[in-house]
Amino acid sequence: MKSDLKSKLRIHLLFWILYYILEVYLDFYWSRYQFPNFQWQIRLQNTLILELGYLLVKIPLAYSLLYVYEKVYAHIFFKYFLSIFMVIIAVLGHRFLTHYIIYPYIYGVTEMLDGKQKSGYINGLVAFNSFMDLIFMVGLVFGIEITRQKNLLKDQISQLKSEKLDQELSMLKAQINPHFLFNTLNNIYGMALKKADETPDVILQLSKVMRYNIYEAAEKNISIEKDIENIKDFIQIQKIRHHHLSISLHEDIDNDSQKISPLILIQFIENAFKHGISESLGDAFIHIDIQLKNGILTYFIENSKEERPHEHSTKIGLKNIRRQLELLYPKYILTVENKSDRYIVQLIIDFNDEFSS
Repeated sequence: MKSDLKSKLRIHLLFWILYYILEVYLDFYWSRYQFPNFQWQIRLQNTLILELGYLLVKIPLAYSLLYVYEKVYAHIFFKYFLSIFMVIIAVLGHRFLTHYIIYPYIYGVTEMLDGKQKSGYINGLVAFNSFMDLIFMVGLVFGIEITRQKNLLKDQISQLKSEKLDQELSMLKAQINPHFLFNTLNNIYGMALKKADETPDVILQLSKVMRYNIYEAAEKNISIEKDIENIKDFIQIQKIRHHHLSISLHEDIDNDSQKISPLILIQFIENAFKHGISESLGDAFIHIDIQLKNGILTYFIENSKEERPHEHSTKIGLKNIRRQLELLYPKYILTVENKSDRYIVQLIIDFNDEFSS
């Protein structure tokens, strides 16, 4: 609110300075025809004074009309009537200032209508001139203020959209963490029933992964080095359980500090374990390749497929992943091949793209 008020004050102050300069220039240019016998220094001095005097009428009129337009909650006809009444009062004040002060006390002459005939305080032509002068000024003020408010509203909408996207991403991440924890605890439970010697190691690996999920994943972006380290911890947990699984991870990273949204890459690996690995598959495998070259990430996963995969669950997982990618990296490329004996997934993200920063 305070920043908005300061911005409004700066914009309106700049407007009145520029408007005053414009009016001084126009009036000074006109005065050489109206008062040809006056020296230019005198004309300039008189113009500077009279335009300051006119501001005493114009500024109150402009902000009174803005107040009626923005703050007065009444019937539209009442607002029109009130606005017209304010303009009439301002025209009378403008004419009084011109006829009784500016001409006799600043220029030292009687106001003339056409250079020959004396002008009265109020007649059709001079009143119309005053009206047009005031309306021109009011139009400029309203244009400046409406433009300012539109820009402010645009910024607020942009901020709200950003906050909405952050909330949606947080909700999508929240759908991942409990899912992973549930599956891993089930694995540990099965190993504990068998009194497997690897159980303590799995619990230790799980604590590292959960520490990552709780602390690192809360950040908007992390280094790709940390993200890959978490993937390795996750794989280590699964390797202890799935002795029959052949798994390979190849990485070729030219910039370990490249920022990436956490929990994006690991979801594909989670899906590979959840939907592509089965005790009934004797030659189960997962091959992972992660490459980062010149700001372009190429992520490849190929895994064996069980005979009756959980198609509905797979689609839900991919839908979640795609939605996150749309929010984070709108120009991503994701291809999924569902072959008879395997799944192949390839993801390409260009971090050089302005939307992916």
